[in-house]
Amino acid sequence: MHSIKVYLKENAPAVAAAKIKSAATGTDSRLTCVELFAGCGGMAKGLEQAGFRHLAMAEFNAAACVTLRANFQGTHRSDVPHILEADVRTVDWSSYHGVDLVAGGPPCQPFSNGGRAAGPKDARDMWPEAIRAVREMQPKAFLFENVKGLLRPGFSEYLGHVLHCLERAGLEDLPDAISYHVTVVKVNAADYGAPQKRERVLIAGVRADCGSLFPFPSKSHSEDRLLLDKWVTDEYWRRHNLPRLDDAFIPRSARSGLNKLARATKPPAEAAWLTCRDAFLDLGIPSCEAKVTRHEPRGTAKQYVGHTGSLIDEPAKTLKSGVHGVPGGENMFVALDGTSRHFTVREAARLQGLPDTFEIPGSWSQAMRQLGNAVPVQLAAVAGRWISSALR
Repeated sequence: MHSIKVYLKENAPAVAAAKIKSAATGTDSRLTCVELFAGCGGMAKGLEQAGFRHLAMAEFNAAACVTLRANFQGTHRSDVPHILEADVRTVDWSSYHGVDLVAGGPPCQPFSNGGRAAGPKDARDMWPEAIRAVREMQPKAFLFENVKGLLRPGFSEYLGHVLHCLERAGLEDLPDAISYHVTVVKVNAADYGAPQKRERVLIAGVRADCGSLFPFPSKSHSEDRLLLDKWVTDEYWRRHNLPRLDDAFIPRSARSGLNKLARATKPPAEAAWLTCRDAFLDLGIPSCEAKVTRHEPRGTAKQYVGHTGSLIDEPAKTLKSGVHGVPGGENMFVALDGTSRHFTVREAARLQGLPDTFEIPGSWSQAMRQLGNAVPVQLAAVAGRWISSALR
């Protein structure tokens, strides 16, 4: 830890200042970003697609830092972000003052429906550190992601406190302190092109002197369109060169949606939700000789009450990092015949929108922990472009 602190104090400030100055003088047109709680880099990949260049990524988990170093090397020396392998509570962010965007996903366990729901009483609550990062860097904008459980009534007072602090950049005692226009958005990643039903909350802000946010983009994909393509036009089955399934396979939960479609005067304008079958197209059966890495078989998986897998012709259920028993206890795939097996690492990476060139070192358990905590690339890219449109 001593060497990390020395690195942060002696090297990061000068490099950070040089990179921010370079961006400001027009030598690089991309917006700059510093990311906290970077995990394995799902949000970073999405922001990269949206035109952001990372100056630094802070992450406490050593295995995730190995993944970050393996995938964010840059094409030029100036493109390589600093991977700060440290507890964010030890980092002085002032050297990144003036960065365009501060982003990250504070640990969700204190607010997750599947956790203890201790909120601010949980030692893992890092919202105070997210607020401190905004206060010290005073970026043009910030973007934070968390679980939908943060919106539960029991956390409303604390969420109000967090939003108030972010609006004032944590500078409560200064009457003329810099302020931010802050927006809270509840989203489902499947609505934005991720082959996974992952409901999340985005908390974003733009500095008052830099602009303001437009409404969050309308969804590009919908469940209604998937129902139409599967059970009305048969487009889904034709796309996969499969015979249409019998109506007996229509889930009970989908029948009301089909009745609504029958009464509609025009079809949904969005594209269809992507399914596991869509995501795994061309991967083939898991094999040690697979053409892509990390697609080795994991064997069968046991389903039980509260832990059921993702159906092949539906978007995946939310990937989980797991804290009880086998990490990602229900990160499994269910075929049409009802048999189930664990996702391979590559399948899970595709469900999070990561390219097949993305390296995830370590064991299956380590990889699934990282992927279960990631932000889907598709959602991060949409959010990044949303922020970028306000700043530009």
